Amino acid sequence: MNLDLDNINKDLQDKSPAEIIAWAISIAEKPVITTNFRPYEVAILNAVTEVEKNIKVIWCDTGYNTVQTYKHAEEIIEKLNLNIQLYTPKQTTAHRNVVLGVPSIDDTKHALFTQQVKLEPFTRAMKEHQPDVWFTNLRKGQTAFRDSIDIVSVSKDGIVKVSPFYHWSDEELDAYLVEKNLPNEFTYFDPTKVESNRECGLHI
Repeated sequence: MNLDLDNINKDLQDKSPAEIIAWAISIAEKPVITTNFRPYEVAILNAVTEVEKNIKVIWCDTGYNTVQTYKHAEEIIEKLNLNIQLYTPKQTTAHRNVVLGVPSIDDTKHALFTQQVKLEPFTRAMKEHQPDVWFTNLRKGQTAFRDSIDIVSVSKDGIVKVSPFYHWSDEELDAYLVEKNLPNEFTYFDPTKVESNRECGLHI
């Protein structure tokens, strides 16, 4: 898909998330959302499904989520009636704990760990669904890389990535969740990032 990103982002800068999503759906043949049910993910899941009810929601579950995150995920899946496509690592968490554990970010084995629990399931999901538009909840200010993109960008594989809440603050999202009567959950852990300002590897 050949897009004039500069002009598109200029046109969308002052649009609402619903308007941004409607534009993206209008150019998409096989759109998907990816989610890990981290804090504020419910905002994009709600916003996109309000426009495209049965959109495929790809959940790559690392197997290391907190109890709270799993309960939160189940609540949102039921509340929004999500069309969940679940992808998990090929090796169980219990088995990996024996042979690899959870390496620290400065351990040479951390790259292998990230490949197993996050990158391989994600790559498998994208290969199976072959989306042309990918909704994600990236926001400015989260990481240096995310500061360098915009509402609409293109992944290294040529997929159009759309971040409808790109310019929104936590406070604005809090107000959105209150308005829509949506739950949020902050007890979240990503074993591949550890630090919140590290990029997870899916988006670079």
